[in-house]
Amino acid sequence: MTKIVNHWIGGRTAEGASGTYGPVTDPATGEVTTEVAFASVEEVDAAVAAAKEAYLSWGQSSLAARTTVLFRFRALLDAHRDEIAGLITAEHGKVHSDALGEVARGLEIVDLACGISVQLKGELSTQVAGRVDVSSIRRPLGVVAGITPFNFPAMVPMWMFPIAIACGNTFVLKPSEKDPSASVRLAELLSEAGLPDGVFNVVHGDKVAVDRLLAHPDVKAVSFVGSTPIARYVHTTASANGKRVQALGGAKNHMLVLPDADLDAAADAAVSAAYGSAGERCMAISAVVAVGAIGDTLVEKIRERAEKIRIGPGDDPASEMGPLITRAHRDKVASYVAGAADEGAEVVLDGTGHTVDGHENGHWIGVSLLDRVPTTAKAYQDEIFGPVLCVLRTDTYEEALDLVNSSPFGNGTAIFTRDGGAARRFQLEVEAGMVGVNVPIPVPVGYHSFGGWKDSLFGDHHVYGNDGTHFYTRGKVVTTRWPDPADAPTGVDLGFPRNH
Repeated sequence: MTKIVNHWIGGRTAEGASGTYGPVTDPATGEVTTEVAFASVEEVDAAVAAAKEAYLSWGQSSLAARTTVLFRFRALLDAHRDEIAGLITAEHGKVHSDALGEVARGLEIVDLACGISVQLKGELSTQVAGRVDVSSIRRPLGVVAGITPFNFPAMVPMWMFPIAIACGNTFVLKPSEKDPSASVRLAELLSEAGLPDGVFNVVHGDKVAVDRLLAHPDVKAVSFVGSTPIARYVHTTASANGKRVQALGGAKNHMLVLPDADLDAAADAAVSAAYGSAGERCMAISAVVAVGAIGDTLVEKIRERAEKIRIGPGDDPASEMGPLITRAHRDKVASYVAGAADEGAEVVLDGTGHTVDGHENGHWIGVSLLDRVPTTAKAYQDEIFGPVLCVLRTDTYEEALDLVNSSPFGNGTAIFTRDGGAARRFQLEVEAGMVGVNVPIPVPVGYHSFGGWKDSLFGDHHVYGNDGTHFYTRGKVVTTRWPDPADAPTGVDLGFPRNH
């Protein structure tokens, strides 16, 4: 019998009522293992109504009460990390070690939320005028929503909801319909931790559910992670409906390798950053820029390492890379490799014919390496979101920097060099939101914020860190004047000396 994934509304499972379901496949076999209920407008409204009702008490609850729940949730999440990783592998396809790493990075943000009291401290100025004090405080927004992608079905939601609910908001999550089970399990663990009913809700679905969240008058803010076209649409639509928005889009992350770099370290980094999680991550390195005469040597070192990657089912401990999420996505990724030579690139490795014995119907693709890729090629211009690495050549650092800064994306970038001065110059001059120096995937730790520039981010706030706290709260300034007790009316004696 096919498994059914339903919604989570008001602290309990809510069976789908729309009659519309979507298939969830095991990427390693290509078989449909699960059906997920798609929410109607009315079901989204029910989730928002539950969140709105819960906000009446949750928004007024103490910081201690909120963080106590989050501490309990953190313990449960830690205890169940292997189970959640298994759900991710079964529906996304990534290898189990990658899935465990995803849960661990989500735990970082839960840790941050457990200590949210520090971020929510206000400010006080006393005696700004006679007997007048001014204080600044931060207050929750109300009902907020998160719309998250398939590539990190546990981590990206945890970039959002722990901070949101720690700040006193209630939350409606619309996860990817391609791998929905992890989000429901997180909801169950939150309930087990003592989170009041309605504070966290999950509705599955497609554009119907998304559009209703973007338009619903009771949703005060929307967080989104996905492709640039959809991020732009979410930002434009939600903003037009008066909502606060943070919408993270796509990427084309470059890694500059200068002539003085440790080429073995650079090659190791390029392979792990390009092909880890099958390239299905917005922080993947998809373009290596070889500066000077090192290109041939670097490409050969990358090729030697890439050919050794073991590809197989995510639940096989021997596998280092799993399949892609869907057959359609696998075919789209392959099309970039198939057309690369005609666009002027040199195909060093072509992984499009890769299969896995015993799993021939899985969404398999091997690693591909393209050298001397022109900037006009689609493989360079588009976010492929698969295990395809482009190598570009420049003669100088200045040419390489101009190449990176000419990209419409500005998510993450990296430089490999032994020269501290060159690295310092690069981190100041490059137009990207996250920079790595001899670090290939510069994802910030939880107490800093994650986000890019240009077409990689729409909105003013990055996610988690201090930006996350500011996004999920709004400032209020209170000016107070109290009369001195000595001026109290006759007949009320507080023991203070009289002034007159």
